[in-house]
Amino acid sequence: MTLHITLIPVLSILAGILILIRPKLLNFVVAVYLIVIGAVQILGL
Repeated sequence: MTLHITLIPVLSILAGILILIRPKLLNFVVAVYLIVIGAVQILGL
């Protein structure tokens, strides 16, 4: 049995946890998340 983890769900969970811990990071976390997701989609990772 192999564990297949894709990048986008892991980033989503990490961003959600960071926002729960430090709500003032919301703008920064959302901006970084959107940039990373865009890069992943363009590069097809």
